[in-house]
Amino acid sequence: MCEYCGCQSLRAIADLTEEHTAALELVDRARRSAAEGAGPGAAVVAAELLALLEPHTAVEEEALFPAMAREHAEHVAVLHGEHERIHATLRAVVAGAQAPQWTQELTVAVQLLREHIFKEQDGLFPAALIELDPADWERLEAVRIRVGTALPPARAS
Repeated sequence: MCEYCGCQSLRAIADLTEEHTAALELVDRARRSAAEGAGPGAAVVAAELLALLEPHTAVEEEALFPAMAREHAEHVAVLHGEHERIHATLRAVVAGAQAPQWTQELTVAVQLLREHIFKEQDGLFPAALIELDPADWERLEAVRIRVGTALPPARAS
């Protein structure tokens, strides 16, 4: 992941980055489960991903995205759409959707999540460092306080 701009020195971005790191670990597990055709294992990993991503996504969608949409509305709209698609697929796997294509859908969703993470890490977060004002950062912190994190205490900043 990027470390060139200094955005991770801000707690709000460091927390989002740490959640991305944990999500990428789960993406690898989800890929293995899908490749093995392990429905129950995939459902467990999908549930873990959802638990991690729900507070993470709340911080982004309620605070970061609105602030960044002032200058990058189209880019933010793409990221929002990716959130919806990823969450919908993970929810379907957790709910036990037994469609024959579930392994392919999960594989596509976790690949999209991986690409999505890199878009945020390499584009959105560095831009936020430059563009957000103190009130924007306070909103991010307020949402984080309200929604928390699914990271274990040792991993959370």
